[in-house]
Amino acid sequence: MTIAPPASARPRRTLANARPALAIGVAAGVLAFLPVARMPAFYESLLYLVFHWIVLATSWNILSGYAGYFSFGHGAFFGAGLYTTATATSKFDWSFLASLPLATAVAALLGVALGAVVFRVRGVRGELFALLTLAATFVLATIVVNTPLDGGPGVYLNAVPVPAIGPTASSTFYLLALGAATVTMLAAWSIFASRFGAGLFAIHDDEDAAEGVGVPTFRWKLLALATSSALAGLAGGIHALFISYVTASEVFNITVPLTVVLMSILGGTRHWAGPAIGAIVITALLYSFTGGELAILGKAATGAVLVAAILFMPEGIVERVGRRRPRGDSPRVVPGTAAAAATAAGSPVAKPVEHARPTAIGGVVDGVDSGRSAGRDGDADILLSARGLAKSFRGLRALSGVDVDVRRGEILGLVGPNGSGKSTFINLVSGHFAPTAGTIRLEQRDITGLPGHRIAQAGIARTYQIPRPFAHLSVLDNVAIAAMYGPSRAQTVAVGRGQARQWLDFCHLAARADSRPHDLNLHQRKFLELARALAARPSLVMLDEVLCGLTPVEIREAVVMIRRIRDQGSTVVFVEHVMDAVMALTDRIVVFDQGRVLAEGAAAEVMKRPEVIKAYLGIADA
Repeated sequence: MTIAPPASARPRRTLANARPALAIGVAAGVLAFLPVARMPAFYESLLYLVFHWIVLATSWNILSGYAGYFSFGHGAFFGAGLYTTATATSKFDWSFLASLPLATAVAALLGVALGAVVFRVRGVRGELFALLTLAATFVLATIVVNTPLDGGPGVYLNAVPVPAIGPTASSTFYLLALGAATVTMLAAWSIFASRFGAGLFAIHDDEDAAEGVGVPTFRWKLLALATSSALAGLAGGIHALFISYVTASEVFNITVPLTVVLMSILGGTRHWAGPAIGAIVITALLYSFTGGELAILGKAATGAVLVAAILFMPEGIVERVGRRRPRGDSPRVVPGTAAAAATAAGSPVAKPVEHARPTAIGGVVDGVDSGRSAGRDGDADILLSARGLAKSFRGLRALSGVDVDVRRGEILGLVGPNGSGKSTFINLVSGHFAPTAGTIRLEQRDITGLPGHRIAQAGIARTYQIPRPFAHLSVLDNVAIAAMYGPSRAQTVAVGRGQARQWLDFCHLAARADSRPHDLNLHQRKFLELARALAARPSLVMLDEVLCGLTPVEIREAVVMIRRIRDQGSTVVFVEHVMDAVMALTDRIVVFDQGRVLAEGAAAEVMKRPEVIKAYLGIADA
């Protein structure tokens, strides 16, 4: 049995939901008519370059800005598309337009080939990923120069005819670049507003936690890289004929990646429109100094903009403007917030039924059963079964042949001294680590060694000893991620947010929905993790020291919350050192010691055993 789904309606498609796409389409339609006005070729070429950089900066941002994999290899994908078009048109007599899909495909395949290798290595991120992609650019340049693709002198495209799309050659390139920019902006917006984009932003903030809530991190990173490189390849294919002479030294250098990084950072990497704004500003700045001796001054000004952006606007123009909007902490629906989006989507929030709250340990208190109901004895209803579970870290055995059963509908406590293997057990069951030996079965399904996202989607959710929220997402979106990627599989961001609001209300965080995690205290961050785990509607919730660091009043509140979780339909595995809470909550406990199961049974009985007392205190029972 899983946690009951919240009451939510299928989101309505409204004009407001598609407003950015409509704005992009209208702007593109208006700009497409400019060649009719017969403006000078210089302005058409200048606008071509603006659109060209919009494509490159925005496509770079789909991987590096959204997912946080900072790349210096965008020049490789751009160059792959450029040389594909140059080779196909000049050496194989392809038409220019027919070569553009090929350029896009070759760049995408290059990106997928690189990502399929790099993304499988857990440690390759940050500066290592950036340097690796830069190295890939120079490797590709070496291959191009030493093969018939270039051969050294470059490739001339003077004889390749320019298609008659516009009234002049310059207007044709203008329209091609406008079309590419429109496609790129629509792609960036659609990803930004989708489950896919939400998953990328979670990867950006904490990849392991994103995997733990169900985001297929490897697949999503590969898809983001493929999309990013394909759009860069399209820009390269168009640019090949625009410059008409292609050389490896001019293509495969540091200029393209540095320029797109500057544009994206200046505009804002966490918004779909940020890189486009940065591209417009930087291109206009560069070309405002093209006359006479001012070209060097333009480059100096560009460098100064980069320094100023890093120092004073590290999150970009879009984020700086967004901060000026009023931000309320009340639970009412504020126009323009995530809460408003959920309401507009027709996702009413149903408050969970609050069950009676027992106030003492065990038995029946004030006529209310505290949870030790009949029908949980024996092996009749095993939800999770671990057999012979072992884990070693470079020779250190953290778990050694552990057998644990979790019964449906119970609260099972895992207790033991620090380093006894409790958290390792949770990490193995949740897929954070693969076991060295043993098997794990969930509802008779073997989940041993499955990646974390598949285990999360199968119905297991967890919290962490130290809260790991997605730092740049709102409290609401932190929870919505689990609703979108867990077993409940909310198919849109709006539905996910609608479900998330219910669990924020359940965990008393509704008033903080539009806050960022760094605005919360420790108690609230712990409850945020709890809400995120519950939003997936799992069959099994694993709580890893969720009470650690809380005050006695906060602990009492959390104890009531954990009882309510079980009452909502989930089974709970509870790792904790606060023994009063363990005694009050659990139906059974399992005691770990030095990576093995020392004892199990009812808490009141097990904690009296001499071997358990010795494990905790280091002395025998008197």
